[in-house]
This record gives sequence, C-alpha cells and structure tokens, in this order.
Amino acid sequence: MSLQNPVYGALTGPHESFAEVRGNARRYPSAVAPFLGVPDQPTAADWADAAELLGPGTIGALMRPEFGVPDGFKLDRVFDLVQFTAPADLATDDPEAVVLGVDDVPDMLALVALTDPGPFRTRTIELGTYLGIRREGELIAMAGTRMNLPGHTEISAVCTHQSARGQGLATRLIRAVAAHITASGKVPFLHTGGTNTTAISLYTSLGFTISNRMKVTLIEPA
Repeated sequence: MSLQNPVYGALTGPHESFAEVRGNARRYPSAVAPFLGVPDQPTAADWADAAELLGPGTIGALMRPEFGVPDGFKLDRVFDLVQFTAPADLATDDPEAVVLGVDDVPDMLALVALTDPGPFRTRTIELGTYLGIRREGELIAMAGTRMNLPGHTEISAVCTHQSARGQGLATRLIRAVAAHITASGKVPFLHTGGTNTTAISLYTSLGFTISNRMKVTLIEPA
C-alpha cells in the first residue's frame, strides 16, 4: 500500500536515513521537506507520537487518502492530489539536461519561487537526482527525484521559467528523470494538485495513468 502512503513508505524504506522518528511516526527534516508519515492504520499512540515529533507551531503535510483530523491536532488546510504512474516507454535521455548540485541550489530555489511546483527547500536536493536546462547561464527548467519507495521513485519539482514555456522542456526533463529512475530498476511516479488541469493534461498526454486520488492534509499540534 506504499503508493497510497508514500511518505511513510519512503521513510521506512529507501529514505530511512532521512527520517526523524518518534514511535511509528516519521518526518523529513524541515530543511528537506515538510512531509509527515504515519502507518496506514494509525493508532492514537501513533498520532500522539506525530504531535511530539512535529512540536508546537510546526505544520506537517500528510500525503494519503482522506482521514479525519485526529485529537490533538488542528487542520491548517487540505487539497486534492492526483498520483500518476509512468508508462514503460517514457524514459529518454536528454543531451541538454545537466545534473544539478549543491552549488545550483540558489538558482533552483529562485526558479521554484517563480513557478511554485511544490515544496522545494534548501536540502531537498539531497533526496535524489535533479536535472536542469540552462540557457546563457540561466536555469530555465528543472525536474528531479524526491520520494524513493520500494519499487517506485517520484518525479518532482517539474518547473519551467515563464520565458521558456511552450518549448517542451518539462516533457524533456520528465523523460530524462524517468531514464535515471528506470536505470535503477524502479518505476517513475508523480503527483499534482487535483485542480492543476495543465499538469494533468501533460501527464496524461505522456501516457501516465492515475494510480491514486488522495489528499494533502496540513495539520499541526493543537
């Protein structure tokens, strides 16, 4: 069931080394990602551990099917999430795509601030391989791998500068990141907001199929 509970699947699996842990609750360090994970069927004790793990004033993002807000938490907001799994023929290397490193993080953060593809923080790059396209030195598009699960790896941070849109750069980078994932023997998957019709149309046109409809639920200890 890890695709329906990807944060927990990652933090109890391939991303275990990133996990901050209390009992059965897991979270990424705040500089890496805002995500919180609990078991598929969390107990009251699991939620209590999650509250302790977050601490006062800290919002955790859960990515899973809809659930009732547990005792001891207050709801910040919730929104629809669509999860897609890639087709077998998606992967294609791209000669213009370069691997981004820690020295590229300021440019990556600037591009994310302009395009809002979802959470990307100062240490998010540690989660996987990120590829970018630069023109005249400027980072104009990027995508990379985020959550790493048994059998699946997530494509994330797909974004293109407004001045370079309409050139197919997002498609090229998605295919190039998929090539890295499939080379490791895993299946690419990704998420987008349920109201992001542009992204949904793009992923559908590339042959992605919907694997789950879920929620992102932002909660904090009461």
